[in-house]
Amino acid sequence: MDQMLEKLLEHKIVAILRGIGEHEADAAAQALIDGGIRLMEVTMNTDGAAAIIERWRTKFGSAAYIGAGTVLDIGYAERAVAAGAQFLISPNLDEEVIAYGHERGVAVWPGVMTPTEIVKAVKAGANAVKLFPMGTLGTGYLKEIRGPLENVPIMATGGVDLSNIKDYFAAGANAVGMGGKLISMEWVKEGKLDLVTERARQFTEAVRAL
Repeated sequence: MDQMLEKLLEHKIVAILRGIGEHEADAAAQALIDGGIRLMEVTMNTDGAAAIIERWRTKFGSAAYIGAGTVLDIGYAERAVAAGAQFLISPNLDEEVIAYGHERGVAVWPGVMTPTEIVKAVKAGANAVKLFPMGTLGTGYLKEIRGPLENVPIMATGGVDLSNIKDYFAAGANAVGMGGKLISMEWVKEGKLDLVTERARQFTEAVRAL
């Protein structure tokens, strides 16, 4: 099994950092790691995303796996991989990005919504997919598509919080992608990093208990 997929299935949570300031990024990452988070993505539409990814690989490379999010096309993929991203996640399915990652040994988990897109992603070489937007689709949708698509690793992204995270996994998710519900940018900006760590710990403990 691909190492990144193995880590995704083991740790079950990908922290999504979008729009974080470069000077706040390191403290936020350390707070998440302290709370047990092991996979983190910086979205490529964040100012300075490539620089953050590159620095995180150096600073936190032994403690966490660092990837890029919102990798919409090949241009974003090239910049992310050059910065050292270990996995690429997108809200969309771009077969060119999957092929690019495959050539370079970088995991690509594309965004999909329909069964047709899921099968197309797997045929293109993706070993896991991001089901999005889960906040709108809901766990009932995930449960329904799990019938015919039982063997595809699915990361459900959108709408996950402490009260429903177990429902996501009960419906068939293998992992979840989490942004604001996991990491409050207000807390980061205010320096309340102990709160960031505590919330991360609550989520990592919730998935460990599954």
